[in-house]
Amino acid sequence: MASDDNRKPADTLVDFGITGDLARKMTLRALYRLERRGLLDCRIIGVAAQDWTLAQLIEHAKTSIADSGEKVDETVFERFAKRLSYISGDVTDDALYARLAEELGPDARAVHYLQMPPSLFGPIVEKLGAHDMLTGARVAVEKPFGHDLDSARDLNTRLRAVLAEEQLLRLDHFLGKAPVIEVEYLRFANLALAELWDRHSVSAIQITMAENFGVEDRGAFYDPVGALRDVVQNHLLQVLALVTMEPPVGAGADDLRDKTGELLKSVSAADPKHYVRGQYAGYLDVPGVRKDSDTETYAALRLEIDNWRWAGVPIFLRAGKAMAERVTEVRLHLRRSPRLAFLPKLQQAEQNQIVLRIDPNPGLRLALTAKDNDGGWVPLTLDSSFAQELGEPLEPYERLLHGALVGDAQLFAREDSVEESWRIVQPLIDAAPPVHSYERGSWGPTAEADKLVRGHAKWHKPWTPDEV
Repeated sequence: MASDDNRKPADTLVDFGITGDLARKMTLRALYRLERRGLLDCRIIGVAAQDWTLAQLIEHAKTSIADSGEKVDETVFERFAKRLSYISGDVTDDALYARLAEELGPDARAVHYLQMPPSLFGPIVEKLGAHDMLTGARVAVEKPFGHDLDSARDLNTRLRAVLAEEQLLRLDHFLGKAPVIEVEYLRFANLALAELWDRHSVSAIQITMAENFGVEDRGAFYDPVGALRDVVQNHLLQVLALVTMEPPVGAGADDLRDKTGELLKSVSAADPKHYVRGQYAGYLDVPGVRKDSDTETYAALRLEIDNWRWAGVPIFLRAGKAMAERVTEVRLHLRRSPRLAFLPKLQQAEQNQIVLRIDPNPGLRLALTAKDNDGGWVPLTLDSSFAQELGEPLEPYERLLHGALVGDAQLFAREDSVEESWRIVQPLIDAAPPVHSYERGSWGPTAEADKLVRGHAKWHKPWTPDEV
């Protein structure tokens, strides 16, 4: 169970699923980049079903890293490859864990990283416990953490039977994105923003996650899940919590997670009457998708935060695939200035906005209003690019894997936040409205989504990197 050892740096990463799709696209690249930065200080034991030799794994790793767009430095990769070893077998078979225990040795401080289907989280952790490989160890698991509130509670109960909460790291790669982390400091370190960040100044909050690609070859995975479970319940609600929480009382992991959990507790359960579902034309033709599927590839909803800071401020979330742009942003609409006699008609001016672009090319925009030479209102934007101003950040999986290895739990979701997130969206799962069709390359079922924000600031076209 938990001890001070759980906060010590690990000397071994046990990577269950090292030959899988996520490792090929993301995590092998992240580990290589940590090696390049001099931040990787452990051996890596890969575990997977493929009957490969170590040489095959090393070649797969090199190809995967190169295919991800990363330039492979031979010297760096040679150092990285020397850290690798490999065990193949069935993760439900005791024989595999006996070999793993022998490879680890009695004094290892391990992070067991499960890049596996959630249905295997419980069996793997129970086997690790039965073979005495959890003392002083940490276990990192990928989302999804359940598929509804009951299953999330069941999974937590099963994992907590053999793990302390301090040992369990729940990965949501959005929590590793630099601008998501930066919002905490932007809000509370800058009085110019902190004084605006409440119901007195903000009239509405919009959070958009748009992807300009469809489900493509992931139909069998995506169809039982849909946009609400895939990105809203986890990514967008975690972002909402960071954007609207109260300041943490200290710098520890639980100080931050106490505040995000507290915020999510204050969010009222979503109302299906304020929920729009969409499905892009052609989704039913994707291999692996049921021909009569009503799975949503677009979700938009309204939420309310029942606390002193945000009471009465509507929160609008939307996420969709096959949309016009790939962009994720948070947009705060500020209240209008009072009407003063010397000003032109204020209704002609856009409300001021604060925009945090999370992806791509993270940055901050202040949308203001100025008077042109003809006496009319014109928009004036003040933009900042984080990469230009703050330097190249760690990529999300670099940051998260490094945090797991050094014992920093700050960027990982805690059990209470996970369950509160499911509580918020559970009514939408229980009483899902019909899906509306929308065209690829659009902004979703706009007529229905516009009704959702009626009486408030309209949906804005997100701030894209090509805008001046």
